[in-house]
Amino acid sequence: MNPDKLFVTISGALAIVFTYWFFLMRNEKTVVAASDSIDIAVEGGYSPEVISIAKGKTTKLNFLRKDPSSCLEEVVISEFKVRRFLPLKKKITIELTPKKEGEFPFSCGMNMFHGKIIVK
Repeated sequence: MNPDKLFVTISGALAIVFTYWFFLMRNEKTVVAASDSIDIAVEGGYSPEVISIAKGKTTKLNFLRKDPSSCLEEVVISEFKVRRFLPLKKKITIELTPKKEGEFPFSCGMNMFHGKIIVK
């Protein structure tokens, strides 16, 4: 095997390992418990990314978009039928009163950035 083919083979194998690690082996983010309200910064993703809220209690999720990326200009919480536009540098409040326990994902409008709401 000549050096070019060896280089391409090794590079391809490393790319596969990196992709596997990046998408499947990343550790779960820290869960942040919300009482009545929680501030979520929208900047290259969501921070905090995983939020715990109480079942049957109204909780305010305050989204503040700091990232000018068009991907992050909308938040979608499918389970709660929420799709809201997030203007740049303006706090948008979404009130949720979950009726059942479970894990409910939320994402940007293009489904590239994700977060999770855990209802207990």
